[in-house]
Amino acid sequence: MIQKAFKYRIYPNQEQERKIAQHLGCVRYIYNKALETKVKEYEKTGKSLSCFDLTTGLLKQEKVEHDWLMQPYSQCLQMALRNLDNAFTRFFKQKKGFPRFKARHDSKQSCQFPQHVKIDFDNGKVYLPKIGWVNAKFSRQFNGNVKTTTLSRTSTGRYHISILVELDEEPQSKRPVQKETSLGVDLGIKSYIVTSDGQEIQYPKFLRHSIERLKVLQSRASKHPKGGLRRRKAMRKVARLHEKIRNQRHDWLHKLSTMLISENQTVCLEDLNVAGMLKNHCLAQAISDCSWGTFVKFLEYKAEWHGVNIIKIGRFEPSSKTCSECGWMKKALTLSDRKWKCEECGVLHDRDVNAALNIKKFALLKQNSGSGRPGELQGANTSTLVE
Repeated sequence: MIQKAFKYRIYPNQEQERKIAQHLGCVRYIYNKALETKVKEYEKTGKSLSCFDLTTGLLKQEKVEHDWLMQPYSQCLQMALRNLDNAFTRFFKQKKGFPRFKARHDSKQSCQFPQHVKIDFDNGKVYLPKIGWVNAKFSRQFNGNVKTTTLSRTSTGRYHISILVELDEEPQSKRPVQKETSLGVDLGIKSYIVTSDGQEIQYPKFLRHSIERLKVLQSRASKHPKGGLRRRKAMRKVARLHEKIRNQRHDWLHKLSTMLISENQTVCLEDLNVAGMLKNHCLAQAISDCSWGTFVKFLEYKAEWHGVNIIKIGRFEPSSKTCSECGWMKKALTLSDRKWKCEECGVLHDRDVNAALNIKKFALLKQNSGSGRPGELQGANTSTLVE
């Protein structure tokens, strides 16, 4: 079975907006209270409270002390405790960031409905427990079992629902890794991607095109006193522009990732240290605008659906400085050198194309050496390398 998320915008009325705000506030309160309780209990006894302990102990006690916690849908509060438990699991196992308290003015507020959500595509409505039938704009339909529905409110005051659906489809099996059907991809700033077959795709640079307008709006907002109505209105204009840039970026990345997955059987990438690269303040803004991590994430889950192999090479593998023909390394290569000539074989290289060729070469060698098989990196069936 394949699970896909379908995101739609909804348009609640004033009474429904009040109920949604009530749900979001209660979920935020329970999450913060549970996080505080877990931290204090661990500092006191050295033991961690489980999700079951919080549900049967803390949640029931809070409902007795605060009547307003009885008004929202009870399973939304339970899901908040489950999400907190998952956050702690990621922190201890995957060394992710420690769970933090949720603020009232966070850019995005959300709550989850695990069941009893109904979809009416014909009338353009969605039913949410304790909220009722809400108008929605369905850009596409689906046939499958609804698992979990996430209701979110952005900083611009827009409401969305993300519906996780289990479809009656099986993911395609991984295809054999062949040299002819493999593509090396080098990610960059000047050119967003350069492929091993010489294709070069420029990034539209959405943030740079809107940066002047963004500076004006931020300057206007900073002149109003904090907590005032005019400041909130000015900050909402800033948030709307940020949201527009984000939507433009994601739309472009979705189209690019879909094109690469649909045209190739194997995509070879370099495992970039984006967090370390962001420490370069001269390039931090451009790197953030490129959003390489989001692009790779799009590639990975779309590859799972369509049976495409994603092979990553180490970030310390030589790529730009190594000749893809003979293997000679030019150690004195700088970022300003876009073209260079190999002193061994005499081949004139384009820096980015040469890097893409080396990424493909090292990825295929990694597969052929037995360090990984097609499908292992993506959790699918294994197959053999075909040269």
